[in-house]
Amino acid sequence: MDVFMVESAVTLAKVIKVSLLLFLVLLATAAASLFCGPADTGLLQGFREILGERPEAAFALKPEDVTILFSLRLPRILFAGLVGASLSTAGVIFQALLRNPLADPYILGISGGSALGAIIGISAGMAVLPLGVPLPAFLGAAVTVILVLAAGGSVKGFSSGTMLLAGVIVNAFFSALIMLVLSLSSHADLQKVIFWLMGNLSLAEPGEILLTGLVLLAGFSIAWLHARSINLISLGEETAIHLGVAVERTRMILLLSGSLLTAVAVSFSGTVGFVGLIIPHMMRMLLGADHRLLLPASLLFGASFLIVADTLARTAIPDMELPVGVVTALCGSPYFLYLLRKGRFRPWSF
Repeated sequence: MDVFMVESAVTLAKVIKVSLLLFLVLLATAAASLFCGPADTGLLQGFREILGERPEAAFALKPEDVTILFSLRLPRILFAGLVGASLSTAGVIFQALLRNPLADPYILGISGGSALGAIIGISAGMAVLPLGVPLPAFLGAAVTVILVLAAGGSVKGFSSGTMLLAGVIVNAFFSALIMLVLSLSSHADLQKVIFWLMGNLSLAEPGEILLTGLVLLAGFSIAWLHARSINLISLGEETAIHLGVAVERTRMILLLSGSLLTAVAVSFSGTVGFVGLIIPHMMRMLLGADHRLLLPASLLFGASFLIVADTLARTAIPDMELPVGVVTALCGSPYFLYLLRKGRFRPWSF
C-alpha cells in the first residue's frame, strides 16, 4: 500500500466528523448505562412524568437516587470508558509497531506481571490500604516492561519478533508464579484474586479515575502526534527510515506510552481481555489504516464498548455481578473466531 495514498484518503475534516460521531455514540452509551440497574431511580420516573400527566413532578430526585446515580453509577461508567479507551489505544500502538494485527496490550506480558503484583498485594493483606492492590500491580507491570524491552533489545535496536517471543515467555513465567501464589492462598483471598483476575471496575476511587484519565490523555497525545510516523513504520522500517522517521527513537517512545497506558488500566481494573485486540482491528476494517483517524476512533469506540460490557456485567443476572472480563471474552471470542474464519487476520495486513 502506498503511504501517500493512505494519508491522502484522510483529512482533518474527516477525522473531526468521525470523532464527533463516535463521541455522540459514547455520550448516548454512557447516558443509557446511567439509567440501567436494579434500582429504579427518580430520573427514570421523571421521564415517565414528562410523558404522562404530571410534568411538574419530573426529575424530583430523592437523596438515595442522587447517591445511586452520581456516587455509584457515574464514576463506574467514567472509569469503564477510560479503561476501554486506554486498552484500545494501546492496542492500536502495539499492532502498528509490531506489525501484527493479533497483537494486543497484553502481548508483551504486561497482564501477567500486573496480575502477579496484584495477587501478592491481596495475599499480603494490602487490600485495606490506599492503592494497596493497584500499586503492586503497577510495579509488576513496570518490571515486565523493563524485562521485555531488555530481552528484545540488541546492538541494532529492537526486534519486534524477539519482543513478541519475550512477552510470551515472561507471561508464561508469571502465570506459573500466579498459580503458585494461588495454591498457597487462603480461601478468602482466593475469591478476591480470581475476581480481580477476571476484571473488576466496581472499586475505582476518584484518585484512580483521575490518574487513569491523565495517563490516557498523555499517552493518546503522544501517539497522535506520532501518527504519521506510525503509518510509515507499519508499512516497513526501511520505508520509514528513507522518509525521515527516527524509527528506533519513535518506537521506544510509543512502546513506553502503550505500556504505561496498559499498566495503569490493568493495575486498577484487573485483566480485561479482547478490548485492545478487537476494537483496533474493527476500526481499521471500517475506517482504514491511517492512524490519524484510527487512534481517536479506537479510543472513543473502545470506551463505548467497555461501558456496554460493564453495564451487561452488572445487570445481566439479578442480584449478581459478573466480572467484566467475562463479558468482553464472551463478546470478543466469537468475533475473533469469525475473523479467523474469514481470513481477516493476516500479519502485516495494514
